[in-house]
Parts: sequence; C-alpha cells; structure tokens
Amino acid sequence: MRAFARISAVLFLLSLNVLVLEASSNSHVRQKRAWIIDSFTIEEEHKGPFPYPLGNISIQRDYVVHFILHGKGVDEEPKNILKIDQNTGLISVHGKVDYEQYHVLKLTFEARKSSSVVDTKLGVEINILDINDHAPVFQKKVYETTTEESMTQGSNVLTVLATDFDKPGTPNSTFQYKILSVTPKTSNAEFFIEQSGKISFKGCLDYEKAKTYNVVVEAKDNGEVVRLSSNTTVSISITDKNNHLPTFAGRTGPGRINERESGVSVLRVHVTDKDSKNTPAWRAKYTIHGDKDNVFSIHTDPETNDGVLVVEKPLDFELAASRNLTISVENEEPFFSCQVQKKAETGLWEVLTTAGVPGQEGVPAAHTEAITVFVDDVNDPPAFKPPVKIIMVEENLEVGHLLETLTAIDPDRTYNSEFVYKIEKDPGNWVTVNPKTGQITTVKTLDRESPYVVNNTYTVTLYAIDKGKPPLTGTGSLIIHLKDQNDNVPELLQHAVDMCLSDGPTAVQIAAHDRDQDPFAGPYLFELQGDVKGKWHLDPYHGETATLVREKTVYAGPHELQLKVYDTQGHGSLQNLSVTVCDCTTSPNCQMQRAVTSRVTNSALGVMIIAPLVLLGVLLLASFLSCKKEKPVMQVDHGTGEYLITSNTETPGTDCPIPNEVQKDQVEHISNGVTLQKVQMSQQMGGTFSQQLPRKTLNRSMSSRSYMKAGPYQVCHTAELQLVLLPHVIII
Repeated sequence: MRAFARISAVLFLLSLNVLVLEASSNSHVRQKRAWIIDSFTIEEEHKGPFPYPLGNISIQRDYVVHFILHGKGVDEEPKNILKIDQNTGLISVHGKVDYEQYHVLKLTFEARKSSSVVDTKLGVEINILDINDHAPVFQKKVYETTTEESMTQGSNVLTVLATDFDKPGTPNSTFQYKILSVTPKTSNAEFFIEQSGKISFKGCLDYEKAKTYNVVVEAKDNGEVVRLSSNTTVSISITDKNNHLPTFAGRTGPGRINERESGVSVLRVHVTDKDSKNTPAWRAKYTIHGDKDNVFSIHTDPETNDGVLVVEKPLDFELAASRNLTISVENEEPFFSCQVQKKAETGLWEVLTTAGVPGQEGVPAAHTEAITVFVDDVNDPPAFKPPVKIIMVEENLEVGHLLETLTAIDPDRTYNSEFVYKIEKDPGNWVTVNPKTGQITTVKTLDRESPYVVNNTYTVTLYAIDKGKPPLTGTGSLIIHLKDQNDNVPELLQHAVDMCLSDGPTAVQIAAHDRDQDPFAGPYLFELQGDVKGKWHLDPYHGETATLVREKTVYAGPHELQLKVYDTQGHGSLQNLSVTVCDCTTSPNCQMQRAVTSRVTNSALGVMIIAPLVLLGVLLLASFLSCKKEKPVMQVDHGTGEYLITSNTETPGTDCPIPNEVQKDQVEHISNGVTLQKVQMSQQMGGTFSQQLPRKTLNRSMSSRSYMKAGPYQVCHTAELQLVLLPHVIII
C-alpha cells in the first residue's frame, strides 16, 4: 500500500477543458488543436493489483465525442499494458513494464466525433520509473590466474569487472567492490581491491606458505529502497621462484682414476634445495674451479639433481698423483628473496627484497665443496720422441742405405724401458728396422713413381713394444720425401691412331708423357725413324704434342711407324705407332668400319656353327631310316675321274686335276682362311661310314682366278668362289 500511495502522490489526475474557439466569418470553420502531455509516469515492475487508474483525459464539448489511444503499450510492444475508456477518457494500467526494455512509452490520443472524423488529437508520453531490480553481475563466476612468488607488492594480480543493468547514473546502477574473504589467511601478504576492480596485495608472497589463494569479491549497488549484490571467487596460483639456494649434502664414488683413462665418472656430489622439484628454481648448476687445463667436466643428473664429475682428458701419474678442485653450485634461475619489515595501516608495507647473482648485491654466496681426485699409476706405453720424423732423400738409393733412427722412451718411473721395434706399415716392403735400435734401412730401391708414393712422400709406421704385462705399444712414423731422378723415358700416350684418306695431306696429333717431373719431363722432341720421306713428316715436332702429317702418296691400309721421343734432358726412347688410313666417305672414322667388319665376321661365325649341326641332324636321320630297309651300295670309282656335286656358281669353274690318293690324317692350312678338317664319309645311299676323309672349308675369295696346289688337295680359285676338291666328293 505504501508503494501505491507513493505512486498516487506522483500521479495526478489531469483534467483538461479544451475550448475550441471558432473564428467568425461569412462561414464558420472549426479549428483543431493538438497538445503533448508528458506528466504521466509508471513505476517498473509494479506489483498491482491490475488494472489500476493512471489518469483521465477529458474534453469539454457540446456534443458527444469518443476517446481512442494508439502506440507503445496499446497496439505496439509492450502490447495491452494501457487501455482508455472511450466515453470518460480514463487511462488504466493492466500489466508490468521493465525499465531496462522501455524507458518511455509514446502514445497518440484522439477524440472523435464519429468513427471517421477526428475532433482532437494529442501526443502522450508516459515515463517508466526505474527501481532497483538488478544486482551487479560479474563477468565470471570464478576467475583464475597465476602469479610468480617474486611479484612486487602493489602489482596488479587480476582485474574483475561487474555490470548493473539498472538506469545509468542512478544509485540503483552504481556499486562498490569489496573483498569478503581470503583463504588461506597468511601473515606475509594481505590482498586488497580498488574500485576499478584491480586486485593487488601488500607484503611478500611465499610459495612455501600458500601455493594458492582463494579471494571472494563482492559487488554491491547503492539502491535507495534495497541494495543488491553478487559475489565472485578469484583463484590465485603462486609459482615457486628461487628463494632458496642449494646446499651440498655429501658425495659418492671412488674419487680415483687410472692414468690415461678419460670419459670416466669419478664421483657424484649431492645437494638439497627447498624449492619446487624439477623447476628452474630447483635444478642445480655446477661450476668447477681450479681446473686450468680443462681436464674435468661436471653435469647435472636431471633426476636426482646430483653433480656428476667426469675426467675428460687423460691424466698422467708422473706429472701429478692427485688433482684438487673446488665445485660451487647455484640454480638455473637467479636468486630472489622478500622479507616483511613493517606492516602499515594504510598504503603498502615495508619489505626487503634481494635478487641477482649469488655473492653480489646482497645475495648470499653460492655454496662450495672441495674435491680431490687421485690418479693411480699404470704401465704407460712407449712414446716416440718425436712421434713423426720427416726426411728427404733421392729415389733409387742403394739397398742397405740407413734412412733414419726412430727412438722411443718409457714415461713410467716404475717400469723398465726395454722395447722391441717392429714395422707396422710399409706398403712396398722397401725398408727394414733393427728391433733393438730402431734404425731403418732400405731393402729395395725407392721409386718415386711407385703407386705407394703419394705426393712424393712414402710413409713408414713403426711400433715400439715394451715388456710390461700386458705389453703396451707406442707408434711412430717416418715420412720420406723422395727427390726425383731422370729414370723414366718419355712414352706415347697412344700407340695407334686413325687417319682419313684424301687427295691432299691429312694430319693427326700424337702426345707423349713422362713419369718423371720437371726438369726431367716435357716439352718433348719427336723424331720419325725409317724411310718416311715423301710419306710422313712431323709439324710441329717439339712440345707436349706433335702433329703427324700424311702425304697424299700414302695409300689406304695399316702402316707401322717408329718415333724417337726425347725429354728436356735428351733422355729418349724408340716408340712404335700404328697408323690406319681409311676412306672416311663411307663412314665417319676407321673404328666404325672395323665395327661393321666385326659384325659381319660374327654373323659368318654363327652360320659356321649352325651348319654342322644341321648336317649332323640330317646324317642321324639318314642313319635311322637305313636301319629299317637295306639299301644297295653304290660303287665309287677310284680312278682319276671324280664326281662333282652341282651347285649354283657365279662364274664357270676351272678344271683341276685331282690326285687319286688322300692320306687320312693329313691336315694343312690353305691361304685365304681355308682350313683342313676331317669329315666322316658315308657310303652313298645308306650304310655306315667306312672311312674318315679330310675336308677343306669353303671360303669366298676376292682374288683373281688362280690355281693352288696343297699336298694331295687341289684348290681352284674363281673370281667369287673358292672350290675345295676332295678325292671322293667335290663340294661347290
């Protein structure tokens, strides 16, 4: 009822007596007037009861008018909130209105004489009064953030933000932030919030005292009738930083090593650290002091945080039986410390902070540990002094020449120094070594041009073996630089060349080389030997190469020449050179002609292999058929007349007398590639072979018609075909 009374006090009944003045003239014209009335108000979220009267609009007329209302709240959203009595003009409210959606309802009031004639038209504005019906709302129910333990007090940890949807600029929409609680509550830090929503702290954060803080923040508005509020929780996780230095907690391991050993772990040092495990604030970093030769190294075991000391270079007992070191330890992350000195009622507290490298600017010094590593004596191998010797000698030294003496020493104090020298590497087996003295002498001639010599040097490697248990070996090298001598003659690079046949002179280049070096090599002097005048000459004949010129009188075919080639010292040799002259019009070069000839020869060879196989098959078939039926034997006349098996010929043959007797095992070679073979003759028209007779292979010949006698055989040559006449059967 109090709200209704307040509304009634605000609302008033507006009664308007509207007088319409009519101007006098020859005719009466009615003038319409319009006003805007804006003094109506409605409180949002009014609880009713509905409907309740809002106000009355009346117009004084001598005639009856009807009232109509249009606009927001009637026939526009929010619809059906307002209604007007058509006869009395009373406006009533039938529902709630939300200020956050509609600040003002604008309507049109009409007074009509009839349904179509508007008598009066008024604009009406109804203001919605805001009430405190919205509490401030945070963007998140829970805020989460992470901050480092080393954060300075007064720094912004997090900013929260809330919003109130009531009318801006009114007490209903303004609010304040407040921290309601902090869990856990520690003495080293105190959180506060500014009206901008910024959350910060006073004092020092300490990971060991609180790993997470939960801060409850309230936002409460300034409503006159009622104050509304909401809460949010801010979860602040603390990251551990390096506010504790590592300290040594002991060591394990032998702390000893044999001399000459390396890559061996001799001991482990252990440390403790109160910071969080496996963080940069916890991981240890070790440093070795007093190791001027960089013999040792130390690394951190990632699992245990131990420092592992390793001997990286071999130690020598004879130089020092022990090594003294100092190891310091710190963390990967720089040290940080914060301590509260005084708590103030207002403002920030007084704190003492230190940060940086241990031992500087107030930071505590790093912890150190003294270490002694003992070296145990063992049998040392012999050592050549120097390990490599270089000498220079001329090649072709006489056998038994003393080249050099390699000497080894024993660095041990407690072991003997008797050695046996032995050759480990001598590629050409050119030297020998005295097993007691290390003297190296030649057993073969040293040749600079040998494939064992690289860049004029020959390397011999020796072993010196002591008599320890087990015996140890030292290695030394002798590098022999060989000086060149003129012990090689120039030689042609190619001993066969091709030249083309032409009407004029043709030329080809020939080159020489010498295995010796300057001044025992080129440029060379070339000289043709023999009867070459008018046939061959050299132009030029001096240099690394020479040009061989063929005169036009030289015919096609192979030619053998001899040349003398001299080096710059006049040391020379006689060289053979095969020159093939061919017609290059049919093929680009002589090699192609030879290739064609080779292919023809291969084809002929194939025919020669296949033909006997075919003949053998025919003979076997004839033998098989002869077994079924006895056939008469044809008598052969052994007189001077012979039988000739006809064959196609290119030209008529030549009559040749045939001897009557032929030796059975006689074998001869006949010119033009005709070879004598034995063939087994069979009785004609079947039967077995009665005797074996020699036979000559047929070859074509390009020679003129001739007659050759070859023992009991006689060969007739024609222009195209060579005939071999056998005593019994003549094959063409």
